[in-house]
Amino acid sequence: MFRHGEPDLYLPVPDVWRGGGGKRLQRILVPVDPFGRADHALALAAWFSAAVGGQLRLVHVRMWDPAAKGGGGRFYTQTSEQATALLEKALTGVWSTGVPASGVVVDARRAQVASVIAAEAQSWGAEVMVMARRRRTAIGVLLLGSLPDDVMRQVSCPVLVVRQG
Repeated sequence: MFRHGEPDLYLPVPDVWRGGGGKRLQRILVPVDPFGRADHALALAAWFSAAVGGQLRLVHVRMWDPAAKGGGGRFYTQTSEQATALLEKALTGVWSTGVPASGVVVDARRAQVASVIAAEAQSWGAEVMVMARRRRTAIGVLLLGSLPDDVMRQVSCPVLVVRQG
């Protein structure tokens, strides 16, 4: 968890660089959300990717909650069509800047969103992740938690956290 005055960049101590001194930070993963909170982070990641000649991977997690006790099934917060449309809109915006990008929609239980994002970063081979952080009070973070904090605890790549305006 970040404290007042700490930087917004988490860099795990790397062991030996893979690849023997080649270019780093070419594979940038950006989680996107349906509320537009990730738009600034996505724009920053696209700009950075264009500057270093990298590629972006956008991931959108379609969350679900279990149905009420005794009932079977899942309650999704959005349809698969809505999730796909959201990802397509984000990808179109990135492609308009000339940056190569791909994307994936992943289904996950609400409590496992951070784990799913970390797993996608690992499987795709992300070298850096760019995430948005919304403003919250300390009590809000304590009670509700923080997705960027949870993701940073689970990934092995650097995470650039962008605060919302």
